[in-house]
Amino acid sequence: MYDLPYHKENNAEIIKDFIAKHPFAFLSGVNDTNQPVATQVPLFFEERGAKTYLSGHIMRNTDHHKAFMQNDQVLAVFSGNHTYVSGTWYSNPHTPSTWNYMSVHARGSIHFLGGAALQNMLRKISLHFENNNPDSPTAYDNLDPEKMESIMKAIVAFEIEVTALDNVFKLSQDRDEQSYHNIIKKLRERGDADSDAIADEMEQRADLLFPKN
Repeated sequence: MYDLPYHKENNAEIIKDFIAKHPFAFLSGVNDTNQPVATQVPLFFEERGAKTYLSGHIMRNTDHHKAFMQNDQVLAVFSGNHTYVSGTWYSNPHTPSTWNYMSVHARGSIHFLGGAALQNMLRKISLHFENNNPDSPTAYDNLDPEKMESIMKAIVAFEIEVTALDNVFKLSQDRDEQSYHNIIKKLRERGDADSDAIADEMEQRADLLFPKN
């Protein structure tokens, strides 16, 4: 991982909020012959006492399911907005350009669930993504039991016990004040959703980076 201290977010609540806003993670690992595998799945973040867990489900008998059965070590990457930053926007324009982005990496061990644990996980996750509305027709308890029985034969639920949580919030924190505010201005002028989102994040941090006397 890109690992510089000034590009880290140290507020645990902001990191948890980031995962909640960007739950569709890139989940990767390796099989017993060290061949890489990956899939993309929505993951549910949960804290139980001092431990952190991610949960979700995947299709059975895929390459990644088989690999995760053989090697339980996985990496989940949560990605947020990102955008190109031109070096011409800096106070010294003869500077290499870069990319601003936000990402959280969760490492841990995966184990698969069956029986009542599978049902409980599907119930919990379906309610979570339906804004905890028990009356939603797509909440687990409101689905056709026969159809769900068929679907559940094709999927497997899992939990990941997170052993390490790291992040990169690369938002031009290493630039001088003039460059920093000009980057925000140029991103606003670009006007696309990613540029606006990164500009918002930078504006929220401006007073901490450049406190007024």
